[in-house]
Amino acid sequence: MKRITVTQLPDTPEDLEAAFEHLFHHVRAERSNVVLLPEMPFYPWIANTQTVDPARWQAAVDAHEEWMIRLAVLEADLILGTRPVVENGNRHNDAFIYTKDKGAQFGHRKYYLPNEPLFWEATWYQRAAHPNFQAVQAGDLKIGFMICSDLWFGEHARAYARQGIHILANPRATESASVDKWIAGGRTLAVMSGAYCISANRSGESQGVHWGGAGWVIDPNGNVIARTRDAEPFITVEIDPAKAEAAKLTYPRDLRE
Repeated sequence: MKRITVTQLPDTPEDLEAAFEHLFHHVRAERSNVVLLPEMPFYPWIANTQTVDPARWQAAVDAHEEWMIRLAVLEADLILGTRPVVENGNRHNDAFIYTKDKGAQFGHRKYYLPNEPLFWEATWYQRAAHPNFQAVQAGDLKIGFMICSDLWFGEHARAYARQGIHILANPRATESASVDKWIAGGRTLAVMSGAYCISANRSGESQGVHWGGAGWVIDPNGNVIARTRDAEPFITVEIDPAKAEAAKLTYPRDLRE
């Protein structure tokens, strides 16, 4: 059994500091094994303008590097999220798996990038060179990442099912108006992957966006077993990885392709 904590975190640095203090106490009290953080959570949302500011991107990179050190205080086996990076002069949004022993290790590079008002992501950074949705082994858990908009490309959930994942992690940055749609997508992909779909999001209002919150844990049969709200921004539940393994042998995961 594993204890999974999903979160919704505020966008502004001042509010984030207070929220992280509360998260620290929550993770300790709940004895969390895995903590999921939102998409690029440690700097105000950066893709809200069409004008790219390299200095602002670098400030976001630096802020996330500083927070990678601070994550050591969270007493969890694994901490999942995404962070901005610069590689060979290109900007990317990469998922990470953090452990105290190894620090932040690469998990997945975001591939599907929106480019619309307040979410000019394809303008701000580059997608992965190809859609590489490979499961990551983290201790005794196998994890697949679908960062925010990656969620809408279900063929990768089926591929993750074939790879035998236990957890499908969806760190995101989405608006309040679309919460129901995202939960519906999470439920569908949990069924398609035969895994626990977990998500974390920003919350509150900033950068011109009313963030949706609503982190979730959905079981392999598509049942929502936990969801964060403003009054409960962190929530922890126990999952059974063996149920994800068994789900791969049942309908519709067992259908021939």
